[in-house]
Amino acid sequence: MLASVPACAPQGGQPQAASWELAWSDEFNGPDASRIDPTRWTGELGGQGWGNRERQYYTQRPENATIEKGCLVITAIKENLAGSRCWYGPCEYTSARLKTQVKFEQTYGRFEARIQIPSGQGMWPAFWLLGSNILDEGWPACGEIDVMENIGKEPSTVRGTLHGPGYSGTGSIGAKHSLPQGQRFSADFHVFAAEWEPQTIRWYVDDQLYQTRTPADLPAGRRWVFDHPFFILLNLAVGGNWPGSPDATTVFPQTMRVDYIRVYQRSAKQESKP
Repeated sequence: MLASVPACAPQGGQPQAASWELAWSDEFNGPDASRIDPTRWTGELGGQGWGNRERQYYTQRPENATIEKGCLVITAIKENLAGSRCWYGPCEYTSARLKTQVKFEQTYGRFEARIQIPSGQGMWPAFWLLGSNILDEGWPACGEIDVMENIGKEPSTVRGTLHGPGYSGTGSIGAKHSLPQGQRFSADFHVFAAEWEPQTIRWYVDDQLYQTRTPADLPAGRRWVFDHPFFILLNLAVGGNWPGSPDATTVFPQTMRVDYIRVYQRSAKQESKP
C-alpha cells in the first residue's frame, strides 16, 4: 500500500529571514518502514471522538504512522480494528495522531512543515500546537495555534486559527488561504508555517503571508494566552462535527505525507538588538 508513495523531494536551508536559527527538527529520513522516533514523538490512542465526534481510532501501529522514502506517512484506513471501540460503537476507521508533549516544547518561534495533505469528504489533516499547561489549565485556557487545517470538502483551502478562553470552537479567531484557479492542496507538497512572537502571530503558505493576529483581535475582555511553551501535534482525523463523515465518494486509504518539521527561534543577534 505505501510502497507506491513517491519520495519526498530533498529540502534544505533556512527560512529566507536570516534572523531565524534552527532549534529542533525531524526530517523523517529513517529507513523505510521504520517507526516514528520515540525520542521526539508520542502516538496517541483511542476513539473517544477527541472533542469533535471524530470517527477514527488512533493507533500506534506502523500501518498508521511510518517512515517511507524520506516522509512521515500518516495513513487513515477504513477498517474495524479488533478490540477497538469508538464513541459511536465499533470503530470504522484507524489513523494516527502524534505529539511532542514533554519531549519538545518551545515558547515563540517559526513552526514550519512541508506537507502533502489527503483529499476526500470527511478527511481532516492538521498541523497544530497546544499549550504545555493543558493538564493544569485545560482546553481552551491552555491556548491552541492551528498552523494548518483542511477539511476534505474544501480541497483548495487551508485555515490558520487561534483558540483560547472565550474564543474557541466556532468562536475561534482565524483566516483561510485558497489556491488559485481551483488547484488542490492534495496535488503536491506545500510549506505551512506560523511565526509566533510576543503579541503577534503570522501565518504563511509557501512563504506567502495571509494572516496576522495580535491581542487587539480578541473579543473584549478576553486573555491572550500565547506566552508560554507549546508542543506540536500532527494528525489525520476522519469525520467530525466540522468536516462531516466520509461518504460514497471517499476513497481509502488516505495519506498525509510530511517531508519535515522544523522549528526556529530568533537568533541571538536579533534578540540582542535594542
